[in-house]
Amino acid sequence: MSPFDPRFRRTSAERSTVALYRIAQAIEALFRKRGKAARLTPTQIDTLLFLKYARPGVRTVGGLAQRLGVTYATASVVADGLERRGLVARRVAGPDLRVVGLALTEQGAARVTELEGALDGLLAAIGELTANEQAYFDRILQVLVRSLQRAGAVQVYEMCWGCQFFRPNAHPDDPVAPHHCAFVDAPLADGDTTFECPDFVPVAMVSG
Repeated sequence: MSPFDPRFRRTSAERSTVALYRIAQAIEALFRKRGKAARLTPTQIDTLLFLKYARPGVRTVGGLAQRLGVTYATASVVADGLERRGLVARRVAGPDLRVVGLALTEQGAARVTELEGALDGLLAAIGELTANEQAYFDRILQVLVRSLQRAGAVQVYEMCWGCQFFRPNAHPDDPVAPHHCAFVDAPLADGDTTFECPDFVPVAMVSG
């Protein structure tokens, strides 16, 4: 039996799974719509957003590969296409000449501003929920994201240490998971803190 088959979609879990699948399709459609007008693919849009909001230290071809969950060669091809369009520029990133940095050009920065409203429709839909419903929905999504991260289905690219959400040794009596992540409100094992996280926010951004 499969949740894709309406005849066997009997449990709440099966119905929710398909609902999330439909939402994923809707998000993809929203990005395609914006991308079509700008003559950009969803991957190219993701790249431009990454280069605008990622920390400077990870705005590299390697960092982009991790963000997109693709090989270095594929990320380089994506960067090549945007560079030919005049939206992205390559540069040496730091003292290691082998590390290729990426930056938005003036034209690229203007273009990404036009694309940032791609999720406005979804934001408006969630905004129709009550405050309590939004809080509960947020909590449920955090649990789902955490589970998908453990399964390797969600790409991670920033480490916990140095993040504003990380609480080291918050659970000293827990030998398995002594740390805590305030973003997903869950304990963390030592090994999990070495992974990189897409929700990472440097402490400097809070204190500075």
